[in-house]
Order: sequence, then structure tokens, then C-alpha cells
Amino acid sequence: MIHTTTIRSELDFYLKKTGLTINQFAEQSKINSGTLSTIIKGVRPIAMQQLDRMVSAMGLPEGSFYELYADECFACPLNWRRLKPFLYRCAELDKLELIQKVVRYMTDNLAYAPMLFDTAEDLFNQGKNSAAAIIYESVAESEKYQHSERLALCHYRLFTISLGHDQDKNLRAATKFEGFVERLDEVDQLDALKDLANIYSSLRHWGKVEELAEKMGRKATIQYKYKYEQTKRKCLQKEPKRPLFLYIIYSYLLRSGVCDERGDYEQALRYASLYSELSWVKEDSEETRRIIEQYKMWAVANTYLYQLMLGRVEILPDYVAYIESKEDEILPALTKILQAANQFHFNVDHILEKFQSKISSYTEIKGKSETYTYQVGEDRYTRFLLELASYYLNRQMYEDGLINLLDGLTVAIDIHKDDAILKCVQSFEQFRHVASVEIQNRYNILISEVKIK
Repeated sequence: MIHTTTIRSELDFYLKKTGLTINQFAEQSKINSGTLSTIIKGVRPIAMQQLDRMVSAMGLPEGSFYELYADECFACPLNWRRLKPFLYRCAELDKLELIQKVVRYMTDNLAYAPMLFDTAEDLFNQGKNSAAAIIYESVAESEKYQHSERLALCHYRLFTISLGHDQDKNLRAATKFEGFVERLDEVDQLDALKDLANIYSSLRHWGKVEELAEKMGRKATIQYKYKYEQTKRKCLQKEPKRPLFLYIIYSYLLRSGVCDERGDYEQALRYASLYSELSWVKEDSEETRRIIEQYKMWAVANTYLYQLMLGRVEILPDYVAYIESKEDEILPALTKILQAANQFHFNVDHILEKFQSKISSYTEIKGKSETYTYQVGEDRYTRFLLELASYYLNRQMYEDGLINLLDGLTVAIDIHKDDAILKCVQSFEQFRHVASVEIQNRYNILISEVKIK
């Protein structure tokens, strides 16, 4: 609805109420008196900066009269030079409903889609995700029948923005976005595939992880050969966010992880060898050298790990010695050591005692890996707690086992990890008869918050 009140009438009323002349208000607002006079007469439209100066001079809160300003913009032919700064100011002041109102009005005309998209990209890069998401959604809706890269990028950004603690929502976001990956620029596809693979990894959808990792590796290899290995080397029109070789070796890392989860440790060892030997890498930068060092370290650690999971318990001391100085890898390694101990029934109390301080402090550092997302970090932490709980329960250390089980249940509830929640519930019910009243009460409080599918 268009307001009957206008900014001009509000300003005119203010001047009469305060007894200020136009010249006096011009001095207060730092707006030329002639400009003010033409604004009040309706001869000149109000610019965004002028409105903010008026509002400040009138002693009103930032953002006052913005609704009136939007209506005045709509009453005239659309003017991007006025609307663009208005959108930025609304984003700064978190006036999301106004952004939605303006953008919906503008997207009736497809000619504004490119300008709105560029604005959303700028807001996204500034970290103003809520404002950017509104614009991306409107642009995507207006172009839903177009087979455009811009439409695909809108969906990619919305996918990125929507990711959070709720794994059910993350799954829906990944499923919705996946169909748009092939419409992206070939370079952007690499990051999109990596991000999707990470989400499906945190969801433990290993078939999807394998499919996406294979596709990412294949596409990155083609681009790598195009850039470095042809007789006439050609520059890519667009460079990826990370060194190109990283997407190739990350596909190997993901696929080794899939084999690990499936219990195919011989194949996992083969993939580990592929991200161990990196003499073929052409890039030469400080970042490249750091990545190579990181992957070689992972290859050594994972080779120990896969051998351990094949039942070669004799390598355990060497494995523990190797990970001791690799802080980021201690918790994932302990998870697999516990898994092996639970499977092959050997004692690792001395190892848990050795890393007790690291285990206790993990809550402060989880989710901060440059390679893995928050969701993957939380999933790994949950798995560690469940393996630790199983280890203690198998050794009839019931209180320690149940406490860790409930800690795992807490994290699983936080990220809506239904399979982990179900596993916790089943384990607890199996050992409920040995739980103290205090532990049972904590369990009942936690489970009252959960509705398992």
C-alpha cells in the first residue's frame, strides 16, 4: 500500500514544528538550501545520502522513512542509481523486508536481473548473507525458465548460505542444488562438487560422495591437462579458488575415505598412494608446498590406519608416534584406533591416557579445518564419542561409557544426525539397567527433545 504521508510532508511538518528555516536546517543536515527547497517542492527526487542526512538532522533513528522512500521510488519510473544505494543501506541496517519488497518489484523486469545479481554477489562477499539470499532467490525465481549460468550461481550461493547445524536441512539444500552443478562455469563446478561431497560425507551418503569425488577428479584432471600438459599451454578463463591440482588429490582423499567406510582397506591403500606421490604437480607456490606437505602427511597416517584396520595391530606404536605431533589428525586417528580396538578386542587405555588433554580440548578446535566443513567436523566428533562409549561399555566401564554416549547424543541432536541419535538410543537402552539415576535423568531430558524418524 502506498503511504499518504510522504518524506516531504514529514520534513515540512518538522520545520514548522521546530520553527527552523530551510537555511537553518540546511546547515544542520549539510544539504544545500537550494536543493532542500526543490526537494520540499517536489521538483527534485531525494537521493539516499540526502535522506540519511535529513533523518540524522531530525534526530531520528537510522532507517527512518525508508518505507516511504521505497514507495516514492516505485511511484516513478525505476531508477537503478537510486535503488542500488538503497538496497545497500537496507542490508547494512538489516531491513530485510524492505529488500524483499524492492527486489520483487524490480524482478518483474528481467532487465534488472544482472544488476541485482551483481549486488547480491557483492553483499555475499561482504558477509551479508541474509540480504544476499533474498536477492538470489528473487533472481532465481525470475530466471527459473532460463538455462543460464547466473541461475546456477544463484542456487550455488543459496546452497552455501543455507548450510548449518541441521543435517536434514543440509540434505534438502544439497539435493535441491545438485541439479544445477552442470550449468556452472567449469571452474566453479569444481568447488561446487567439493562442497557437495563434503556435505554428503557429513551425512554418510557414501555412494554420493564417491560419485561426486570421481566427477570432481575427472573434471579437474581434464582442466589440468588443458592448462599444463598440452604442447601449447592455455590459461584458464577463470582460476579456481584453490590450486587446480588440489581438486584432483582431494578426490583421491575422498575416495579413500569411502573405501575406509565400506571396509575395503586394500582399495583405500591404493588411493592413499595416489595422494602420496605428487611429483607431477606443476604449480609452485607457498600454498602448493603447504598442501603437498599436508597430503603426504595424511597419506602416511592413513596408510598406517588402513593397515591397522586390516588387523595389523603391530603397527599401532608407529601409528601413535606418527600422529602425536599432528594435532589436527589426533581425534580422527583415535576414532579409528578405537574402532579397531572394538573390532579386534585389544586394550588402548594407555593411548587414551596419552592423549587425554587433546581429547578434552577438542571442543574448542573442532570444525576449524581448512579442508573439512563444520558439518564434517561435528560428524567426526560424534563418531569419536560413540566409538569411545563402545570401548568403555565393552570393557564394563559403564559410567564412562554412558557419559560419552550421552555426550555423543548431545552433538547428534545439535546437528539433527538421526542415524547417530538412533544408535545412541539403542546403545543406551541396552545398558539402561546399569545407568545411575543421574545418567538416566540426563538421558530422559535429552531424548524428550528428539523425534526420531
